[in-house]
Amino acid sequence: MSLNATPRGDRVHIALFGRRNAGKSSIINSITNQDIALVSSVKGTTTDPVYKAMELLPIGPIVIIDTAGLDDSGELGSLRKKKTYEVLNKTDIAILVIDATQGVTEFDKNILKEINNKNLPVIGVLNKVDVGLDINVSESEEKLGIKLISVSTISKTGIEDVKLELIKKTPDDMGKYKLVGDLINPGDFIVLVTPIDTAAPKGRMILPQQQVIRDVIDADAIAIVTKETELKETLENIGKKPAMVITDSQAFSKVSKETPEDILLTSFSILFARYKGDLLSMVEGAKTLEKLKDGDKILISEGCTHHRQTDDIGTVKMPRWISEYTGENLTFEFSSGMKYPDNLNEYSLVVHCGGCMLNKKEMLYRINESKLKEIPIVNYGVLIAYMKGILKRAVKPFPEVEMLLEDKD
Repeated sequence: MSLNATPRGDRVHIALFGRRNAGKSSIINSITNQDIALVSSVKGTTTDPVYKAMELLPIGPIVIIDTAGLDDSGELGSLRKKKTYEVLNKTDIAILVIDATQGVTEFDKNILKEINNKNLPVIGVLNKVDVGLDINVSESEEKLGIKLISVSTISKTGIEDVKLELIKKTPDDMGKYKLVGDLINPGDFIVLVTPIDTAAPKGRMILPQQQVIRDVIDADAIAIVTKETELKETLENIGKKPAMVITDSQAFSKVSKETPEDILLTSFSILFARYKGDLLSMVEGAKTLEKLKDGDKILISEGCTHHRQTDDIGTVKMPRWISEYTGENLTFEFSSGMKYPDNLNEYSLVVHCGGCMLNKKEMLYRINESKLKEIPIVNYGVLIAYMKGILKRAVKPFPEVEMLLEDKD
């Protein structure tokens, strides 16, 4: 997988915040040396967050996000500000841009407060120093409580300093998460079960399958890909016992029956629960099924939007399986895309997709929002394994999780 093909969810997310016309878009263009963002002297040119995936050496693949000014006014301005603040939930590094011709304002202080509330690394930039000649840098730093890098996008002054700070501020663990590579050894045979049904994209594999295959290869192991209908024949003929079988969660029952007990078994979705989120919380969330009662509301949330098939897993299969398992008359509501509902307290359980299109920051935000409101959360794969009675086996590759599981009896 080339850097240009790196999924957005695996890129470092760098977001710029500031007032209207502070020069955020100009700084983006200067950092990237590309005309990525629309630049204008008219206030409010950037109306919605703009995402651009690219490579910034030596950090690697990044997503750089241009946001609307947080001093926007009016009804539309309030909506734009809300979208800007939502960007904080998926930001790895924040850049706060101060307009040197205006100085530090209460807007800037409030923006910084919101950034600090998210415990984000922040880089302060004092922009337009070529025209804001009277600005006192030390005084501005004292007002904000952070160091400021003096920048001119006209003369390119300070741009390299911003890049150096980005390198320093990049979290040490970025890019070090493994889907499966830390669970296997060089030379291991890993069998990947990938059903090809009406929901599978034509001519290609879905993103989680692609990423796991790449991670297996990066670990110097051997990926053997098969459909669930050929699994038995595959296991009989590969000539070596595989170290692990990884399956699409919807094929869990069949795959579990045909995979010998001495071979580790898990699913793509469960791997993503650990990779992007909090597998322990997901396992705890699955046990909530035993407590559901008539009238409870369940939120089924997905991190992307896609064309819905007739038997869509989120809107059709999951509600049917949960209702059949619990025997209760439940209400299901749905959300998709980058917006996560604010009314979580209305639900008894959140059932989330694997989050392959979300970065780890965003997925952890969603999990933590659920925890703060004491609403259990689980993802598709963990819940399916639980309902099929094979969750204990499916989390056996993760010893720290096994202790949480108790027999339903």
